[in-house]
Amino acid sequence: MKLRFHGNSLRLRLSQSEVARLAEAGEIETRTDFPGDQTLSYSVESGDSNVVRFENDTIQVIVARGEAKRWIETDQTGIEYQIGPLKVLIEKDFQCLHKPTPEDADAFPNPAVLP
Repeated sequence: MKLRFHGNSLRLRLSQSEVARLAEAGEIETRTDFPGDQTLSYSVESGDSNVVRFENDTIQVIVARGEAKRWIETDQTGIEYQIGPLKVLIEKDFQCLHKPTPEDADAFPNPAVLP
């Protein structure tokens, strides 16, 4: 799962296997380890409503179950919502068109590429 901050926006991009795990388990979590034994954890979960929490070095993004299910099961590319000053965007991670990387193996096929 890729995490990006820009001002008051939070964007998470999930690979195909991560979207499949979210569908199966209802949540996925990733950690980034920093020097000094500090860790930032971030997760995406399906739940009762859209929520964002930041506590104890953990970012928890919760998406309403119906929205998550629709996003997972269709070609919908993202979910966007606002919680207070924070804009949240959760997207399917697509293969890069200009500079492919090893990560692209688990990325969704880019819809900009015609079959």
